[in-house]
Amino acid sequence: MSNDLFRVAVIGAGETGTPLLRKLLAAPFVELLGVADLDPEAPGMRLASDRGVKTTTSFRDLADLGERLDVLIDVTGVPAVRDSLRKAMQDTGNHHTVIVHETIVQLMLSLLDGQLVRLKHDTQEY
Repeated sequence: MSNDLFRVAVIGAGETGTPLLRKLLAAPFVELLGVADLDPEAPGMRLASDRGVKTTTSFRDLADLGERLDVLIDVTGVPAVRDSLRKAMQDTGNHHTVIVHETIVQLMLSLLDGQLVRLKHDTQEY
């Protein structure tokens, strides 16, 4: 990571990911490299696409960015995604990218909002 720019990607572009994406897109110190969601019409996917950000229906495409990516944020709430991301980082020897899961996102959004923010997840499986 350069000292003044975080290179970030987000997995999950629905009710939880979209507000997060708005904050990331508004931050001049963030370069959003990609957004993944199973639903190409999810609100965050449309938002990202409208802003010229790469979108994909496969979260593995984002994991494949390798060490070009500083932070990979997973707000799916799906344990299989979490496990697959860990395995992808191990298999590729990527010790650079930090994986941030929904609990940390919930904490950060709650701190920004000044109150506990509840995350919403559907039951869609990956």
